[in-house]
Amino acid sequence: MLNKIEEAYKKRDLAALDALAVPTFRQINKKNNFKSVLMLSCHNIKHLSKIESLEAECIMLNLEDGVSKEDKPFALVLAAIFLSQLKKSDKKLVVRVNALDEGGYDEITYLNQFMPDAIRVPKIRNSDEVKNVLALLHEEIDLHLSIETAESWHNLSTLAINKRVGVFYLGILDLFADMGLSQSLINLQNPTMKYVLSHFLISAKAMKVKPISFVFQEFKDLQTFEQWLLLEKEMGYDAKACISPQQVTLVNKLFINKEEDIKRAQIIVRLFEMHKDEGITGFVDEEYGFIDEPIYKGALKLLQAR
Repeated sequence: MLNKIEEAYKKRDLAALDALAVPTFRQINKKNNFKSVLMLSCHNIKHLSKIESLEAECIMLNLEDGVSKEDKPFALVLAAIFLSQLKKSDKKLVVRVNALDEGGYDEITYLNQFMPDAIRVPKIRNSDEVKNVLALLHEEIDLHLSIETAESWHNLSTLAINKRVGVFYLGILDLFADMGLSQSLINLQNPTMKYVLSHFLISAKAMKVKPISFVFQEFKDLQTFEQWLLLEKEMGYDAKACISPQQVTLVNKLFINKEEDIKRAQIIVRLFEMHKDEGITGFVDEEYGFIDEPIYKGALKLLQAR
């Protein structure tokens, strides 16, 4: 299958790729306890093929920034193909579509057939747009919102109009640009930056929405990235967007809740061993999602390392 995908993409044969995208029913992952969110551009087949082996707990299938206008139709179909191949996953699979007035509505309509765990809408502005998306989006798919416009910041407290709106992402670069603020303000000591982080966190938490902190673009500067993580953890954040596997490793290490993770591991081990006695080594739990032998072994490893 992978060879067919690569061959069709190499030939820029959109019709051949589309034929490989078979509408499917996926087991939706409703969990929002992920710590690390890794951005993957959907025109990169090599990266898409490694989704299951990645350390990140949430995979952001990106159709927007970083994907050229010429590649966007291919990226959309590739996202659909890989979703159809992953009928259930312990990772949260989210597709970031393009802005609503730049093709986002059409992309959501198309992706409804392939059941991502959530759709992330960039550059959202107000609750009317949220209502429009919810009316279009399949009722089982969650809605995530990027807070990266001055209007969305002003309307922040009005956007969580439905329990399916469960996650906000702070798009700091676009937000500051839209407000006319210099990006030089994005540093660890700046009081405006600390206010933005605090206000975003408290507003989201008050609405029972999960806040995801901003992407740190200097992905090679892991030292500064770690300093941001320590500050955000102290504030109360438990998740951050990433653009490299190295960033993911740091997030998972620093944002770990040992007590919660140990309890989860104990339950996974108990559930797996109980099902294994009945000859079942892969199943879906309502609270803990898909559990199979690799997940069981990971839980065992965590418990043994205590």
